[in-house]
Amino acid sequence: MLTEYELQALLLSLKIASVAVFFSLPLGIGCAWVLARRQFWGKSLFDGLIHLPLVLPPVVIGYLLLITMGRQGTIGKLLYEWFGFSFSFSWRGAALAVAVVSFPLMVRSIRLALEGVDKKLEQAARTLGASPMRVFITITLPLMIPGILTGTILAFARALGEFGATITFVSNIPGQTQTIPLAMYSFIETPGAESEAARLCVVAIIIALLSLFASEWLTRIARKRLGAA
Repeated sequence: MLTEYELQALLLSLKIASVAVFFSLPLGIGCAWVLARRQFWGKSLFDGLIHLPLVLPPVVIGYLLLITMGRQGTIGKLLYEWFGFSFSFSWRGAALAVAVVSFPLMVRSIRLALEGVDKKLEQAARTLGASPMRVFITITLPLMIPGILTGTILAFARALGEFGATITFVSNIPGQTQTIPLAMYSFIETPGAESEAARLCVVAIIIALLSLFASEWLTRIARKRLGAA
């Protein structure tokens, strides 16, 4: 059984990852569509910036967020002065950090699904008088569902496991920013707390495996239904 302290870290992790994925999904679909269907000057740079969190050390991402979105950051200072809103040392900041780190996985999965959509179906709908928005909502988006499901779940699992960007940007505050990885870090640094760290390690592995199994299962169901349709 998990202690109250461990359960708090688990529930906070689920909350932060869910919020991060929820707000990232519309932007992820939009970015994937732009990368898959549009040609423009600077596309390679745009693609590189989106996937940059995959190759940058998470601590670097956390530092960049700190100097831009922190209380004294270039953008964060304006948000606090104008709206009284701050990402610093709060679960909202943790959600922003994990969203940035997991975003490339989401975009990549959705983009691959979008590139697999038969453009002839979209062209046929347009010849029948459907607007571009209607074509996207009624044809393109449903055919992208397997990729959207995969990208969402992979991003969720990645968000649950994020450590470096979170601790750099919003620190390690129990009940506020302390997710499962951060709680494990605290236990590892505490003499005699090896069993608590091991329990959270098992929980993290179970959640990650369940996420991967769910991704595969939902993708298969979506593909079967699309095939039947």
